Amino acid sequence: MHTKIPFDNSFATLGTDFFTHQMPEAAPTPDLIAYNDALGSELGITQGDDLGAIFGGAHLPEGAEPLAQLYAGHQFGNYNPQLGDGRAVLLGEVIDSKGNRRDIQLKGSGRTPYSRGGDGKAWLGPVLREYVVSEAMHALGIPTTRALAAVRTGEQVYREAMLPGAIVTRVAASHIRVGTFQVFAARQQIDKLQQLCEYTIARHYPDANGPEGLLQAAMDAQAKLIPAWMGVGFIHGVMNTDNCQIAGETIDYGPCAFMDGFASDRVFSSIDRMGRYSYENQPDIAIWNMAQLATSLVPLMPDADAAIERFTAMLHVMKDHLRAEWLAVFAEKIGIANTRVEDGELITDLLDMMEKGGSDFTNTFSALTRGSAIDEITDRDAYQAWHEKWQDRLKDESASEALMASRNPLIIPRNHRIEQMITAAVEGNFAPFHRLNKALSTPFEHGDETDDLMRPPHTHEIVPATFCGT
Repeated sequence: MHTKIPFDNSFATLGTDFFTHQMPEAAPTPDLIAYNDALGSELGITQGDDLGAIFGGAHLPEGAEPLAQLYAGHQFGNYNPQLGDGRAVLLGEVIDSKGNRRDIQLKGSGRTPYSRGGDGKAWLGPVLREYVVSEAMHALGIPTTRALAAVRTGEQVYREAMLPGAIVTRVAASHIRVGTFQVFAARQQIDKLQQLCEYTIARHYPDANGPEGLLQAAMDAQAKLIPAWMGVGFIHGVMNTDNCQIAGETIDYGPCAFMDGFASDRVFSSIDRMGRYSYENQPDIAIWNMAQLATSLVPLMPDADAAIERFTAMLHVMKDHLRAEWLAVFAEKIGIANTRVEDGELITDLLDMMEKGGSDFTNTFSALTRGSAIDEITDRDAYQAWHEKWQDRLKDESASEALMASRNPLIIPRNHRIEQMITAAVEGNFAPFHRLNKALSTPFEHGDETDDLMRPPHTHEIVPATFCGT
């Protein structure tokens, strides 16, 4: 029985200014590592015996219209006029069980016209990292792309050494990025920019009124997304404009990681030597990225000067929106549903204590859920004084323990566990991969069998940085 995917493609109708028709390269001996049955059901996929072949690029399912998308982008603040899908092919779109349009994309499926000298392939490590982390983010309730499948290709790829090749199948609300708008604005293809704007509004924000409405909707989505990341100690690592998705989903899990010991200036990307994408800078970078979107939309406005003035004012308001969302996220983490402005000081004092002692981010907040985090804070006297203020504040709140239990995960995909999982997989052992996925699917639940996954790394286990690319 062949797998059937109910494709209903729309991006392909925009025309070849937006993409290049591109077949994926067939994996020599595709071997299915994992298939996300629940997600497949949501997408209306009828599962057959050729899953490995389809998601390994060796068999094109009926209705697919494979293509590589064009976009540009600022990378670490420097503009690159043409990027595009250099290692990915969009198979097509489906309408899911909730009526939402979703992309199905193979990542690591070979060269495209946008590969810029690269081989377009992926090795096993980043494929498994993206699968685990994206599904963990979904379980945490954070908007994200999803992982549908992971396949070993049966070939070796060279990344400083020969490593096993693999492909991850990614599902997204779309793969339209800030950089998709930038490329047409930079080329002064105003008709294509207008076409993209109308398509994006129809697909993602049907209530938005023109370019200004689209900008506001995208800003609102980012203002919710970034504080949600920060609430679980997540650092994206490369918040380039080509990695900033218009629909407000987390996309591109390269040098990302969840913090262990709290440090506001923590960086995980091995090439981010100036700390541009550090934990604390993520809100400012979100505003910066939205400023690039605003700049790209100005040519669609009837009065450029008035648009610049209006968009600038909107960006200033976004800073306040981000702060309000951050306050709401962290207030709920300490049991406060009805946020007050002064709660910011209570939260900041806690974070300062955590940072001074290098307290584990996840375990400190989960300890608060149980009543006290004194064992997680090195300055016990300072904590005790804070604890009394916190308890006094909670007198005005109801159901604070239940609220905290729903906001403070017990288990996250810790970097050292991911690296251990990858090492085992390279040696042919996928048991740690499957175990980690299962445990992360219920991050707010405790099980004795997952106690070891909850602990911070020992000194010799610390992974100081992750690397860009696949």
